Amino acid sequence: MMKKTALSQAEIKSIIPHREPMLLIDEVEEIIEGSSIKAKFFVDPVREIFKGHFPGEPVLPGVYTVECMAQASDILLLSMERYAGKIPYFIGIDKVKFMKKIEPGDTIEIHSNILNEKADKAIVTCCSKVFNKGELAATGEVTLAMR
Repeated sequence: MMKKTALSQAEIKSIIPHREPMLLIDEVEEIIEGSSIKAKFFVDPVREIFKGHFPGEPVLPGVYTVECMAQASDILLLSMERYAGKIPYFIGIDKVKFMKKIEPGDTIEIHSNILNEKADKAIVTCCSKVFNKGELAATGEVTLAMR
């Protein structure tokens, strides 16, 4: 397994098809090909979503946290030669739990590793953990179909 470090936003954009405003990974700190990834996302307070979720007490919606899990997993998978250039379709979410809220201005760290791969069907499940200020904020499994 090859260990790579520090992918920039430009390098991330060369790997996954997501773009603003739905690109939710700012940098990759570490990626071990075919195994795991550690990525970061800055929760920018100027995002439109905070005008309505929730006024006066803004918090990152859980669906955005799960999307961060999926996008970190996308980068991990699309970095593998067999999936390079594919579109990662989000086909499943399982065992998601939220333990700590994520607020505007926070930088979250997403850790994801391959849990199960059905290579013949190009379907992969990844186990993800999201940390905020060093504390576990969310966990879950995301399943992606690489097409």
